[in-house]
Amino acid sequence: MTDRKDERGSTMSTGAPALSDRNSLTVGPDGPILLQDVHFLEQMAHFNREKVPERQPHAKGSGAFGIFQTTKDVSAYTKAALFQPGTTTDMLARFSTVAGEAGSPDTWRDVRGFSLKFYTDEGNYDLVGNNTPIFFIRDAMKFPHFIRSQKRLPDSGLRDNHMQWDFWTSNPESAHQVTYLMGERGLPRTWRNMNGYGSHTYMWINAAGERFWVKYHFHTNQGMAFFTNAEAATMAGADADFHRRDLFEAIARGEHPSWSLSVQVMPYADASAYRINPFDLTKTWSHADYPLIPVGTMTLNRNPENFFAQIEQAAFSPGNTVPGIGLSPDKMLLGRAFAYNDAQRNRIGTNFHQLPVNRPKVAVNTYMFDGHMAYHHSGSAPVYAPNSGGRSWADETGPVVDGWEADGPMVRSAYTLRAEDDDFTQPGIMVRDVFNDGQRTKLVDQVAGSLLGGVRSPVLERAFEYWKSIDADVGRRIEETVRGGGAPKPAEGMGEG
Repeated sequence: MTDRKDERGSTMSTGAPALSDRNSLTVGPDGPILLQDVHFLEQMAHFNREKVPERQPHAKGSGAFGIFQTTKDVSAYTKAALFQPGTTTDMLARFSTVAGEAGSPDTWRDVRGFSLKFYTDEGNYDLVGNNTPIFFIRDAMKFPHFIRSQKRLPDSGLRDNHMQWDFWTSNPESAHQVTYLMGERGLPRTWRNMNGYGSHTYMWINAAGERFWVKYHFHTNQGMAFFTNAEAATMAGADADFHRRDLFEAIARGEHPSWSLSVQVMPYADASAYRINPFDLTKTWSHADYPLIPVGTMTLNRNPENFFAQIEQAAFSPGNTVPGIGLSPDKMLLGRAFAYNDAQRNRIGTNFHQLPVNRPKVAVNTYMFDGHMAYHHSGSAPVYAPNSGGRSWADETGPVVDGWEADGPMVRSAYTLRAEDDDFTQPGIMVRDVFNDGQRTKLVDQVAGSLLGGVRSPVLERAFEYWKSIDADVGRRIEETVRGGGAPKPAEGMGEG
């Protein structure tokens, strides 16, 4: 039995006090995460190694190869080669569920991963998003805690509604994404019938060095379609691999699914004064302020020849960018830029980038060498830089074209609040202005059914207040249904899986 000293708060693995499990160390409230935040790095590195060897999370999924065709001219915003007019780029897409294990049913209620790898003339570009434009949390320090709350209890090994709602109601920033999840969008009928989003805010840089903030929207050309709870539950028992089978068979019979990419573009200077924090992953940008700009079309037209080699070994990271595309001060994005490649080093090896599915089609000259399963090498060339042996190295100094300014003390803090930076306005708008009466009724039934599935006090009461903060009428209806015990049981995999 370990000696539990809860009054101390949490500690690092060394036993030293952990300063915060909620906020990463940044330059000012809105600045980048710092390498000095050893606690954050250790949390993420350990989290990436909790499960071997399947992904943690996004274990269950599949995908296909295809092409991206840039049909419009967005060169005013980015110099990235793949987004120049008339360019066709080979690509790979992987779709997935978040919380379920590798053998879990495709049709459980969950957010779906929407990960894309573009094999460009300037190196591989990964866009790692979801089928929703937002996420549950805004600081990567919370990510391991969030995923564990959606997984399984330590004693019984079972999924648990109480644990999920305990986390969500303790983190009201989750309200927008939870509203997506509990609505009909939480059960897409097929991967072909769902939209995809980059979710994060990224940077685009044009040939003149001008910078812009950008959000990606992939709209399905097959039309959006959804399962009901009953249909999803039936399919989970009839065919746990329904989404995987649907995509493979559609491509095999020549029905190649496609998505139209549009972007929202924000001038660089607008970000500092916009009424919401444009880097907050729990928020969307108004389309009235920043309308969609068409870019091109993604088409999946080739199935994998070997699932393990080409899908299971596929590795994605939002940190894999190319000239003309950069990151942003989004704390979740910056955390993922480290964590994703580190997860792949643990999952499939130090040299995962040498595997055929991950290898770029351009020449590689890297000073990362040796390690497990090194296949490509640099011969007898110098393995250090600088060197006098004729091997080139990088030596760019001064301001970076894909950077931003940051100044302030080192702090552990949430983002600085702006005029409309509350957690409940945007989900409330979704409930009142996006959902119709039938969708609101289904939302009430879904949430109430989840709360009836073992959620206890005081989490139950917090959940009622959570939903009343989103929408007073929907919250009231949820409470009345739960108190009366009259909600139907939701589909299996309630919550994130």
